[in-house]
Formats: sequence, structure tokens, C-alpha cells
Amino acid sequence: MAEDNTPAAPPARKGKLKLILLLLLVIILAVGLSVVGTMWFMGGGLPGFSDDGTSAEEEVASVFEPSVYLDIEKALVTTIQAQGGRQRYAQVHLSLEANSEQALAAAELHRPLIRSQLVSLLGNSDFMELQTPQGRAALAENMLQTVNQVLEEEGEAPLKRVLFRNFVVQ
Repeated sequence: MAEDNTPAAPPARKGKLKLILLLLLVIILAVGLSVVGTMWFMGGGLPGFSDDGTSAEEEVASVFEPSVYLDIEKALVTTIQAQGGRQRYAQVHLSLEANSEQALAAAELHRPLIRSQLVSLLGNSDFMELQTPQGRAALAENMLQTVNQVLEEEGEAPLKRVLFRNFVVQ
């Protein structure tokens, strides 16, 4: 009787490995589709895309404008009235925030007028109010309104915020 010289059948391992990889791929695909489907039906849309089909990165890049800052080098220094007629000392170091370099250039150009208005505003402030965070926030808002009013009178673009770098009342 003749011997069969045909090679032995490949081990069953290769078949099982292919089956495991295929099953793993199907599971990953199913999980991914379920997440995207859930987001779609919950109203979030597809991740990374807005309703008009543009990507979120493109949308943010077209809207985002970094702020620019101008430090007022010399502090605003004045005296303010406290209860009982006593004179108190106030010193404020400021920075101005804007959306464009042109707005800061305008503020730099009109700095003497702005500084004068801010010193007057600080001098008319109440000492007890300036000791609270709410009072300082209100002062910053009033200073912003004053600066923007000066810039508006001069036909310039408004600023975004007035920031305190240092604030001393005593």
C-alpha cells in the first residue's frame, strides 16, 4: 500500500484567529455606530461637524479672536473720602483689554484724557465699597464705561475690559 504524501491540514489555530479578529472588528464597529447614533438622536449631531457640514475646528477658528492688552505703566493714585471726612489713599495699576490692536492704539493715543477721567472716577469712589470684591468689580465696570465713552467721543473702537493688576486702598 502506498503512503499518502499530502501535507497535513493546517492547524485549526489560523481559522480561530481569523474568526476572533473578525468578531472583534464587528464589535468595535457596532460600539462606534451606537455612540454616533445616540449622539445623532439626542440632538448633538455628529461629533466634529455642525449642521452645515463644516467642521467644528473651522468654525471656531473663524470666530475666535485673541485678546490684546495694554498696560498703563504709571499707577492711578488719588485720595478718596472715607466716613467721617477722613482722607484715604487709593492706588490702582491697570491693564486694558481689547479685541484689536487698533483699539489699543487709540487708547494709547488718548491716554492722558483717559487717565484724567479714571483718576476722577477713582477719587469719587466710596472707600468702604472699594474694600469689597463687588465694589472693585463695579469700579472696573465703571472704568470700562468711562474709557469707552472717551473713545466713542473720539470716534474710536471700544475696549473689552479694564483689568486690575494691583489694587491698594488704605
